[in-house]
Amino acid sequence: MFFKSRLAVAAVLMTVLFGVLLWRVFYLQIVKGEKYQDNYTLKIVKERTLNSTRGNIYDRNGELLAYNELAYSITIEDNGSYSSTDKKNESLNAEIAQVITALEKNGDAITDDFKIDRTGEGTYEFNVTGTSLKRFLADVYGESSYDDLGMNKKLGYDTSQATVDQVMDYLRNDCYGIDDSYSDEMAFKITIVRFAMAQNAYQKYIATTIATNVSEESVAYISEHAQELQGVEVMDDTIRKYNNSEYFASILGYTGKISSEEYAKLSETDDSYTTNDVVGKGGIEQYMDSYLKGEKGYEKLYVDYLGKAIEVIDRKESKAGNNLYLSLDSDLQIAVYNLLEQEIAGIVYSNIDNPSSDIPIPITDVYFALINNNVIDLSHFDSTDASTAEQSVSAIFSARQDVVKSQLREQLTGSTPTDFKDLSEEEQDYFTYIIRRLRKNNILADSNIDTSDEVYQQWQQGECSPKDYLNHAIAQNWIDITQFTVDEKYSDSTEIYDALCNYILEELFYEKDFSKIIYEYLITGGQISGTQLCLILFDQGVLPYNEEEIAALNNGSVTAVSFLKEKIQNLEITPAQLALDPCSGSCVVTNTKTGEVLALVTYPGYDSNRLANNVDTEYFNSLQDDKSLPQYNYATQQETAPGSTFKMVTSTAGLAEGSITIGERIRDLGVYENVSNHPKCWIFSSNGGTHGEINVSEALRDSCNYYFYEVGYRLATNNYSTAYNDSLGIEKLQKYASLFGLNERTGIEIEEAAPQIANEFPVMAAIGQSNNNYTTVQLARYVTAVANEGTVYQYTLLNRLEDSDGNVLQTFEPQVRNQIDVLDTEEWNAIHSGMRMVVENTKEFDGFPIEAAGKTGTAQQNLKRPNHALFVGYAPYDDPEISIATRIAYGYTSHNAAKLARNVFAYYFNVENEDELLNGQAANGNSSSNEISD
Repeated sequence: MFFKSRLAVAAVLMTVLFGVLLWRVFYLQIVKGEKYQDNYTLKIVKERTLNSTRGNIYDRNGELLAYNELAYSITIEDNGSYSSTDKKNESLNAEIAQVITALEKNGDAITDDFKIDRTGEGTYEFNVTGTSLKRFLADVYGESSYDDLGMNKKLGYDTSQATVDQVMDYLRNDCYGIDDSYSDEMAFKITIVRFAMAQNAYQKYIATTIATNVSEESVAYISEHAQELQGVEVMDDTIRKYNNSEYFASILGYTGKISSEEYAKLSETDDSYTTNDVVGKGGIEQYMDSYLKGEKGYEKLYVDYLGKAIEVIDRKESKAGNNLYLSLDSDLQIAVYNLLEQEIAGIVYSNIDNPSSDIPIPITDVYFALINNNVIDLSHFDSTDASTAEQSVSAIFSARQDVVKSQLREQLTGSTPTDFKDLSEEEQDYFTYIIRRLRKNNILADSNIDTSDEVYQQWQQGECSPKDYLNHAIAQNWIDITQFTVDEKYSDSTEIYDALCNYILEELFYEKDFSKIIYEYLITGGQISGTQLCLILFDQGVLPYNEEEIAALNNGSVTAVSFLKEKIQNLEITPAQLALDPCSGSCVVTNTKTGEVLALVTYPGYDSNRLANNVDTEYFNSLQDDKSLPQYNYATQQETAPGSTFKMVTSTAGLAEGSITIGERIRDLGVYENVSNHPKCWIFSSNGGTHGEINVSEALRDSCNYYFYEVGYRLATNNYSTAYNDSLGIEKLQKYASLFGLNERTGIEIEEAAPQIANEFPVMAAIGQSNNNYTTVQLARYVTAVANEGTVYQYTLLNRLEDSDGNVLQTFEPQVRNQIDVLDTEEWNAIHSGMRMVVENTKEFDGFPIEAAGKTGTAQQNLKRPNHALFVGYAPYDDPEISIATRIAYGYTSHNAAKLARNVFAYYFNVENEDELLNGQAANGNSSSNEISD
């Protein structure tokens, strides 16, 4: 009984305790559950970076050039919990695909700075080379350095030599587990996002921006699906915008997501940079990035288990970047650019089918330029909505393509191949392309070729067939089979050759550039007409639809020749689009009293808005393929011989060294006999004449080569007191060229090529030939020093830096590099007088109301192409205010450059009607002569 009573008590006690426990559980889970869940959730603390607003960029007068617009960005953070890597990949890939689909439905796109492109044919290709490609491969395979890459036994290949397909296979399958349920295109886009996220993986709480400047519809979608999109958020952001970007792109650069190379370099000195930052990409944006970017802020907040913000517990506001003012005058910059384009267009226009031109431009070259420089989109010919003209041209091309392929197959595999020299010109072009591509792709490796080999020598002389040459290359192990096939093992040379032929005929043959060769011969042969191509310009929206013009082309009342010439004259088709000679130029205007750069123009330009923030890949690729090279700064990077613009340096050297005096007269004998090459004066080559006896001023006026040959010779002989010494003459010319700053870069804050003062042949160097090479901006600094009698400035493009409240933090001005004190006033006057007479005797300046001085120059680079046209000068003559240096590459004659300079002076000094100067028309009265007359 006692035992039973104790059990009963125990039972009651256990029941009571169990009841208390149940009540406590109910109380904690139900009554206080929300409170405790909140307390638990609030224990997750996250720190979020608050990006700063980038500073604006202005011209010298406060005209806004670069600024920011408010926008929304979509970010993703890898903050989920998963039971396995497979589950993580499955979930994350699905989530990214969902976001991408939603973005694209709303007209938005993911941020793509991936170093691989997917072509329209569904193949992959690297879009970087050199060190950038090496850095990318190291990032892909998780190594800190490219040098750490090598043979990977697990993967079965050398990762340092990984092909683009191997990289894509590794990322898609080995790293991110993107299964076959996704299309190849979607899988590629998922890979882009996953790779970007991987670059931030080691930085805690760093979200990856996957789309910028998205639409309101995309913002709404992400917000509405917030609970299911782990780590995905909409963030307030800004995007960089550029006013008049075409005119300033080469100077300002643009902004974009930081690359791994940039992060490694910048973070060495500034630990505020992260792998998700936006930084300057070239130009002033890059050079002044640390001043423009501002300072980040932060906020600490509680987040829930999905990573969503619940409460901010601490916050430090970001600090806006500083505002930068440049030395440039934006109105002048734009005007000079347009004047330059008008001048180049005028040169092109005047040489099209011009029988009196020294180097005429055949109209068929103009037709082909529309295809060759991708004005016409060949890929649209086979689309379902191709026009009648597109379909017709495509059919003509396809038929010819079959014939060409048959001809190539016969030469490659037939029993009686033809030596290269005996092939038709068309077939030679095809095989030249094929061999060049084999070499570029390292299939026919230059490093393996024995240039002394007998068959190689025969090939070089054209006395060997392509078939025999390629078979010999295989026999000599010059062919690297692994570069074009990885699927088979070839046991003998016959099978290797068969595989090589298959590669040529099935891959190289269908490359776009190979197709262009076929198109070129179809156009020159008349099978494809100019009218068809002109109609396609309307079909593809290159020209705005015009029913009247289309009808005129169709009924033949307007010829394709006259139609295209009119479009070129009206700048509806620009020189840059055609990329014929000439298609580029540059001009630099400087304040001679202060050394401030007022305009630094390169033509053509590009739209940096389409590269900033999220790169427009299609546009970027079009720039890369553009044969006019719009991303190349012709003012600061293009170097050519200065031609006769160098003669003021030689005059200075001769006067300072006592080799000549201002009154001494030297007789031009036409042919200079003191050196073995017997160079001629230009006038003797032109008409057998000479300039007679002339002094230094008159020698500059006439650009007398004979006179300056003699000066160069005297410098090399110490005025005939010693034997001719090449090195001595060069040493003296280099000394005085260096005084004018031609031995080093000018100091501008953007990329600039290093100058080259001639180091051989002083007699030829004295007239600006030999291996003298300078950029336009270097010639600008030089002529500025001539104009102001010897003050050489260290150039800068900067004016001042202000904080966001308008307080001036720093001012910039050109510093005096050196003062040329080797000439007296009379000697300077002699040089200036000669330059004044140049302008007085240049017809382009006839009747010009401002007295100017200058020097023309012609540089011959390629006998088959027009000469480069140069002019340097200043105005007004008596009290110089500005200097100018201009170069039109392949611009025929220096008179065309002089005409541009005259128009720039007219605009700057406001002596002619601005609307008439900037009329949007190809300039009239351009010279078609390619003769050297200076």
